Amino acid sequence: MSRDVQQEIDQLVKTKPIVLFMKGTPGMPKCGFSFRTVEAIKACKVPFESVNVLADPDVREGIKLYGRWPTIPQLYVNGKLVGGCDITLAMFENGELEPLLQSAAQASA
Repeated sequence: MSRDVQQEIDQLVKTKPIVLFMKGTPGMPKCGFSFRTVEAIKACKVPFESVNVLADPDVREGIKLYGRWPTIPQLYVNGKLVGGCDITLAMFENGELEPLLQSAAQASA
């Protein structure tokens, strides 16, 4: 039986309110972009799911196709792509990220 990576990604994104596809883990990011994105999310004090794309090459390539976004990290909130590091940080700095994440976390609680 062949693996349907797109379906796996879709299932995760649609069942978890906040998902970050990143290089490494929140406790040990493996690139600066993932590190900065994790720090912004952590500052919002919400639980989130993370996927280490370095652990699975199929997911690493699959997430780029799924979101039609060429880079990692990718942040999904309520099933929708928010963006990568630059967009997430800009939203954090202008005060848009925290209410978005808080709302998603509360809705799933």
